[in-house]
Amino acid sequence: MSAVNRAGRRIERAVARYFDAPLPDGEGLPAHVAPLPDWLEDLGLRLAWPIALVNLVGTLFGFWYYAGRPLDLAPPLVEGQLGAAPLLAYPLVPDSPVATMFIGLSLVAWRLDIDAGPLHALAFFGCIKLGLWTPFVQLVLNGPGGIAAWLYWFLVLSHLAMAVEAFLIHRYARFTVGSVAVALAWYGFNDVVDYFWPVLEGPHHTWLRAEPFVAPGVPDHTVLAHDLAAAWAVVLTLVATFLALATRVEKVKRGAA
Repeated sequence: MSAVNRAGRRIERAVARYFDAPLPDGEGLPAHVAPLPDWLEDLGLRLAWPIALVNLVGTLFGFWYYAGRPLDLAPPLVEGQLGAAPLLAYPLVPDSPVATMFIGLSLVAWRLDIDAGPLHALAFFGCIKLGLWTPFVQLVLNGPGGIAAWLYWFLVLSHLAMAVEAFLIHRYARFTVGSVAVALAWYGFNDVVDYFWPVLEGPHHTWLRAEPFVAPGVPDHTVLAHDLAAAWAVVLTLVATFLALATRVEKVKRGAA
């Protein structure tokens, strides 16, 4: 065991003194579907309640972020992105807050022993997709201009933490084909209406600082940044689908063995 893993296991054992609820057994899944070391999986699962609370508080912050004007994103006369969207589009706009809601509720459902297969799959897709989409957009497309430094790095690092959280879920979720289909339908639908065929007025995808506004509440979708954001969103939906189904296959193999 490496020095890092030994130190991590000591931390996990220290936390276990205060959060000693039983954990689901590890299944020895291959690294491409379970990349976290065992001690980090155990630590994250032991801290399920605090992590769930942090994510649900983050959901509230995220809705505030989309509803208000915490930074100079909105053009004049538009109070945040939700202010530019019709009410029926609200579930489609704040993608990251919805994803943190999914993972928070997923952890709560597991701790309360509630059968919530589709919720676990939605949480997995949301953490993979938004956890990797937002850092790409911030680091590659938007850059740090036009936003406070603390908020910029908070967005990058907090979303990367979401991607890490995704790899806790396989320990307590089965990822049935039906559950994966529900998550694929939701996030596939989001891709379509965000970037290709908006079904309601107003932009559905997160406003990009790299997209100039051609009118209040109307970003310019002809710029390359829009196409790159759309492509990365679709790729991540495919990646999440592959990882969820590959996890299912590995679990079935071990169950059959």
